Amino acid sequence: MKNIVYIFLLITQVFFAQNGFEKGNALYEKGKYEQAIAAYESVLKSDKHSAELYFNLGNSYYKLNKVAPSIYNYEKALVLNPNDSEIVNNLKFAQKLTIDEVKVVPKVGFAKLLRDFTAIYHYNTWAWIAVAFAILFLGFFIGYYFSHSAVFKRIFFFGMFVLVSLLLISVSAAIFEKSHFENERPAIIFAEITEVKGEPQKASPATLILHEGTKVYVKQVLGNWKKIQLTDGTEGWIESSTIKEVK
Repeated sequence: MKNIVYIFLLITQVFFAQNGFEKGNALYEKGKYEQAIAAYESVLKSDKHSAELYFNLGNSYYKLNKVAPSIYNYEKALVLNPNDSEIVNNLKFAQKLTIDEVKVVPKVGFAKLLRDFTAIYHYNTWAWIAVAFAILFLGFFIGYYFSHSAVFKRIFFFGMFVLVSLLLISVSAAIFEKSHFENERPAIIFAEITEVKGEPQKASPATLILHEGTKVYVKQVLGNWKKIQLTDGTEGWIESSTIKEVK
C-alpha cells in the first residue's frame, strides 16, 4: 500500500512539474517574464531540476535585465549540460552586461593539456566510455581465447592491449574530471556592489570592488565570510550573503 501511495505521489509531482514548466514557457512566449519566472521557480520548489529549466529561467531574467540571476541560472544549466552551445552563447551575452572586466589567466603546459582533454566530456560520459571499452575488451579476450589462428590471436592480443590502454585513460579522465567538479566551487556576485577585503572582518580595508554578475570561486569559508578567487588569480574575502554558489 505504501508503495502505491509513493508511486502516486511521484507521478503527481512529475505531472505538476511538467505543467509548471509548460506554463512558464507559454508565459515567456507572451512576454510575461516575471510570471514565467514564478512558474519556473515553482517547479524548482518541487525539487525538479533540469538544464532546460535553468536555461529558460536565465532567459527570463535576461529579458528583465537582471544580470546576476540570469548568469547564475545559465551557469546552473551548464553544470547539468556542459556541452550545450546555446547555453554557452546566451551566457556570453549575459556576461556582456556585467561591469567588472576580469581577465582569465590561461593555464599553460601539461596542466592545460590535461584539463582541456578531460573537459571534453562530463565525468559520467567518461565512465560510460570506460564501460564500452571494457565490453570491447571482453569481446577481444573471448576472440583471443577461442581463436585457433595465430594471425587472429595476434590481432586480438594487440586489440586487447589498445583497449586496456584506452580503458585506463577513460577511467583516469573520469576520476580527474569528477575530482575537479567536486572541488571547484563557482559562485556569482548578487549584491549590486560588494567590497573584497584583505581579511575576513568588516574593519579590514577593501582591496577591490566587485559588482553583480561577476563570477568568482569559493576557496574557504570562515563564519559569515568566504575567501574567493577571481579568474585572474586575485583573492580576497567577501561576506557570504553577497554571493550565491552555483553548485
